[in-house]
Amino acid sequence: MSDQYLAFMIGLLGSVHCIGMCGPLAFAVPSIKPGLGYLLLDKVLYQGGRIISYCILGLLIGLIGRQLWMAGMQQGISIFTGLLIIFAACSRIFKFSGSKGPSFLLKPFNKLFGYALKHRANHLIIGMINGLLPCGFVYLALAGAVNTGGIVNAAAYMFYFGLGTAPLMLLATVSMGFTGNLFRNRINKVIPFMMLFLGLWFILRGMDLNIKYLSPSKPGSPVAECR
Repeated sequence: MSDQYLAFMIGLLGSVHCIGMCGPLAFAVPSIKPGLGYLLLDKVLYQGGRIISYCILGLLIGLIGRQLWMAGMQQGISIFTGLLIIFAACSRIFKFSGSKGPSFLLKPFNKLFGYALKHRANHLIIGMINGLLPCGFVYLALAGAVNTGGIVNAAAYMFYFGLGTAPLMLLATVSMGFTGNLFRNRINKVIPFMMLFLGLWFILRGMDLNIKYLSPSKPGSPVAECR
């Protein structure tokens, strides 16, 4: 499974979670002009703004990941990332105390978002603000991006993640929320188990077991040289 395909599937499967968390913000943004055409344009720009922010975050995390890979730490980082993801999944499954992020992180974004709404900012700008909101699911995607080993690869990973979240988010913002709370709650219960499998996959990737797709050997490793 390629990194881009994995990123897209993470975004697509997790977009119901995005509707529940970020949907209210998206619904609060009015269309500047009346008409279905303007509504669609505004909501497409909004999704584009989110994806731009995800790509910027990907560039930043890719710079960090590139330095780690150049230092020969890619396997350790992959295993460490997997352990973090598994811990985050367990915190949601078993409801550890403190599993929710501190609310103070949201305050500056809420103020910025309110300021943008008050001054009727372009939907592209508001979407970019939304893309920078602290979000556990975006952090999950960034954990995958840091393991791609390159700045461009990490940005591409986040682009495909954002692309995966766009279809349902676009439909939701146009239709003002087509999924009910019961459906979203069921999906949110499944997401931690998806995170468990993803965490295990990152750990296996870092173990250099020479298993195609699941745990490929790294160039220059003893396993690769023995092939």
